[in-house]
Amino acid sequence: MKNKFMNYPKRIIIFGRPGAGKSTFAIKLHRATGIPLHHLDKHFYEADWKERDYNEFISIQQKFVSEDSWIIDGNNTKSLEMRYARANLVLYFNYPRGLCYWRIFKRLFMKSVIDDRAEGCKETVRWSLLKYIWSFERRVAEPIERLKKCYPEVKFIEVNSDEGLLELYDILEK
Repeated sequence: MKNKFMNYPKRIIIFGRPGAGKSTFAIKLHRATGIPLHHLDKHFYEADWKERDYNEFISIQQKFVSEDSWIIDGNNTKSLEMRYARANLVLYFNYPRGLCYWRIFKRLFMKSVIDDRAEGCKETVRWSLLKYIWSFERRVAEPIERLKKCYPEVKFIEVNSDEGLLELYDILEK
């Protein structure tokens, strides 16, 4: 039996607002394809949400990006081009702010089974996170447009609703 993911993109970026479902989708995609999955938050932060030395974080990311295949889940827009330049597929989860806020607060009360953050980083809602969610789209709009022009061969898909996510599943299964 032929693996339906044999001709699948091998280097995939998943980024977007916190609470948009990036990590959940990344895990499902990893399980379906067997492509190695890397969550950036596991490497950007150390325990108690302390930021890792940035040069060390970049070195870790460069190692992932140099591999033949990967799914990289996370934002870090300062290093987005490093990933984008090697990607075959970019998935931008641009869900509405209100829904992302709801999901962020909901996670406080539901035990997450997703292992997408550094050891010792407990679920929390900080003011900085709420501001980050609010301004995310505005902050990434210009870099996205620039990267799309610089790397036109990279397929870019924006997902902004659960209906759009279902359409993405259909596209990826073809």
